[in-house]
Amino acid sequence: MPESWKRIHWGLFAIVSASFFLDGVLFTLVPATIYLIEGLVSEAPLIFAVNSLFFMLGALVLGWVGDVLGRRLGLITSLLIYTAGAVAFAATFWAGALTLPVALATTSVINFGVGGEVGPAYSALAELTPPRRRGTALMLAANFWNVGAAILAAASLYYAELTGDPKTAVLYTFYTAIALAVLVLVARLHVPESLRWLAARGRLAEAEALAKRYGVSLPPPQPQKGSLRGYWGRIALLAVAFTAQLITYNIAAYYVPYAPGFAYGAEFAPINVAVANLGAAVGAFLLLPLIDKSRKLSFTAAFAGGLATAIALAAVHGSPAWIYASVLFLNLVFSEWAWASISVLESELFPTAVRSTAVGLVTAGAWLANAGAVFLEGVIGVHLFLALLVALWSMGLTSALWWQMRGVESAGRELEELA
Repeated sequence: MPESWKRIHWGLFAIVSASFFLDGVLFTLVPATIYLIEGLVSEAPLIFAVNSLFFMLGALVLGWVGDVLGRRLGLITSLLIYTAGAVAFAATFWAGALTLPVALATTSVINFGVGGEVGPAYSALAELTPPRRRGTALMLAANFWNVGAAILAAASLYYAELTGDPKTAVLYTFYTAIALAVLVLVARLHVPESLRWLAARGRLAEAEALAKRYGVSLPPPQPQKGSLRGYWGRIALLAVAFTAQLITYNIAAYYVPYAPGFAYGAEFAPINVAVANLGAAVGAFLLLPLIDKSRKLSFTAAFAGGLATAIALAAVHGSPAWIYASVLFLNLVFSEWAWASISVLESELFPTAVRSTAVGLVTAGAWLANAGAVFLEGVIGVHLFLALLVALWSMGLTSALWWQMRGVESAGRELEELA
């Protein structure tokens, strides 16, 4: 691939960024509004845990679809699924028919679709982006999840204040998400298929035609590995690190306000989500000077900073809310660093023919563990939940240090060199 950044790169970056923005919006819908829904707030841990299981299934199923049918169809399929789930939730809530089983079903469909985005989205962007800008592109695109989550949480607060009616606020929040989904669908219909994926599937004529149309070149032909044999060690290490990052992010940003004993109450949830995701959004820009110079240093620095701030977060719980929120903001800066480092690595360390599946496997392993962590929320209380946060950051740091010593440095290298 050429080193220069061209119009096609900007187009794909914009569409994938919009996709992650929408993912953040859709994933945040339930945590940011459930405190307003009488009869469901007490069931929050159960809903979050079941949603996590369906996020895992979506990552597995649609990650595989992204390898079989292509990155473009994978992204379109996932969007249609989670939009249908959001429409069904809003419709049943408006009709007064949102029972617990219906809420579990509709929110799980949303999470199935959002989980299925990751494999095709990461693969599409990694396979087209010039090597020297791959880390930056992947990190900034994924960072729009945090932007979407923060904006949706702020919108939920605004609607609640504006209307004074919890039901109206919830409906307005979901209507906003559905409208955004329609706009992103229009954009996705214009996503180009991955040139590398076409070549890996033997569709060289199509790949060459697209390359000519967009003014880019195909990479040199490489033997295509159609299985994950020999890559399970990488999957395991990334899954451990991503499990640590994911659960700590979800605990700190979404779940802890609903844990027994949380000092600021469940009504702090939308503020908690907004502050956390604002910190994560800022964090991506702070990592820009390092991510494309060294994946190893980015990985290690992320978990070292995350561990230090997690210890501080546990220590200040119960202090004035602004102090807790300030430390939460800092912790999520490093959480974004960790997510960015892992996301880039999982996007570039596997063969093209199975890349989306590999990303789905890493994602699924982490979300399975996340479901277990959510079930613990209603049992162990906030103090042990915060202690779990520290333990998981320690686990992630161990993985990062192992990669620092034994892993490959992938910054600036072609994908074919790394698989």
